Amino acid sequence: MKEKIDQLKSLLAEKDDLAKTGELLEWDQQVNMPHGGAEARSNQMGTIQRLAHEKLTSPAVGGLLKELVTYAENIDPDSDDARLIKVANRDYERAVKVPSEFVTEWTKVTSMAHGVWAEARAENDFSKFQPSLEKIVDMARSYAEFFAPYDHVYDTLLDIYEPGMKTSEVQAIFNALRPEQVALLKKIKGSPQVENDFLYQPYDVQKQWDFGVEVITKYGYDWKRGRQDKSAHPFTTSFSINDVRITTRFEPDYVGSALFSTTHEGGHALYEQGVAQAYERTPLASGASLAIHESQSRMFENLMGRSQSFWTYFYPRLQEFFPGQLGSIDLDAFYKGINKVEPSLIRVEADEATYNLHVMLRLEIEIALIEGKLEVKDLPEAWNSRMEDYLGVTPSNDTEGVLQDVHWSSGLFGYFSTYALGNLISAQLWEVMEKDMPRMDEQMSKGEFGDILDWVRQHIHVHGRKYDPGELVQKVTGSKIDAAAYMRYLTKKYSQIYGF
Repeated sequence: MKEKIDQLKSLLAEKDDLAKTGELLEWDQQVNMPHGGAEARSNQMGTIQRLAHEKLTSPAVGGLLKELVTYAENIDPDSDDARLIKVANRDYERAVKVPSEFVTEWTKVTSMAHGVWAEARAENDFSKFQPSLEKIVDMARSYAEFFAPYDHVYDTLLDIYEPGMKTSEVQAIFNALRPEQVALLKKIKGSPQVENDFLYQPYDVQKQWDFGVEVITKYGYDWKRGRQDKSAHPFTTSFSINDVRITTRFEPDYVGSALFSTTHEGGHALYEQGVAQAYERTPLASGASLAIHESQSRMFENLMGRSQSFWTYFYPRLQEFFPGQLGSIDLDAFYKGINKVEPSLIRVEADEATYNLHVMLRLEIEIALIEGKLEVKDLPEAWNSRMEDYLGVTPSNDTEGVLQDVHWSSGLFGYFSTYALGNLISAQLWEVMEKDMPRMDEQMSKGEFGDILDWVRQHIHVHGRKYDPGELVQKVTGSKIDAAAYMRYLTKKYSQIYGF
């Protein structure tokens, strides 16, 4: 069977080349492309994605998989070949249900929508984006029907990013988590508030860039296999295990935006750079799921990047960059300031104690949209109402409300819940790491991050997509995805900061 496995790998490598070329075009669209190139780029991306889809769903791939699936049942189920066949067959069975014409049209529509969203966001005008989003939502509903029958229509979209997880499972996790987070917020609200005004003053953008580069270099980001650029919404993209790029954005009057965006995306990039080189140009050469991916980005952004140990090492350096702004602010005040809990409008800048509520709000809206219970034209009102319900704040305009995230312009319905799931997984992993590395805090306070990177490389990164996400969490932590570890982490951290 080795010859047939090699044939399958060769065909899948060509499909991977095409898909990565499409991702390169998308990266360029968001980083470099002039606005006038939108229509041409949408055609280019549509063609590339159609060719990639046709390569994956070809009779040649289908025929090989039919033989190899039976073969895989009789070999070590944890072998790379068995796992490759399993993942490839899952991708094939999903893709073959979707017509190539739909893939082309979907790619064109979402490609064009990105520019429309960016313009609408800049002009604070949802009505400009509404027609594009209506088309995307209609197509997302049509996409779901390719997979009927289903337990819930949203399952088909969630499964793209979190294989095997059902809408009911996510809702159950969030329904159990929300009252615990609300109770924690009430305790925090009843305590004296910390100050963070010093974060909101002029901070030179180039110095912000340079400091962020220093941080993720210390984390272990390999600049020979990556780069950083600016974009309207930070993201990470991988064209190869050896070409993993990140973007960030800057607020000239707030030092936290770029820093935490850079560390967040750096966590994603470290994951992609850490996948086993043997998986290059195969379906295994990526993260196990978006929730596993978010566990890494949120870990490097928050559990590390907002910890006191981290800033024991890095704060003196940040003060060197910004002596006028931070020279008189001591470490304890800075640490508390960057962890201030306060209901806010913008998800990507939300504190850890309120962040998941932003995600739950989006999940609720997405489900209603896909079910047809909420129409696109009513989104601004629905968004503002839920913001008031979940967080007690109301956006004053579309840019800080319904237009703040790029995801819907890209058709990423089913994605948002993975941010919160990633938070939960990050804490589960962290508890195991603390047992395995009892000196971890001490090492971070000295700027030593090598053992942490080695641990996540060994337990998470190297496996790529080899294991299903739930299986991987069980394998590493001994339990399924749940909120207990995350709530222990939040309660311990914020009881110390707020003194309750």
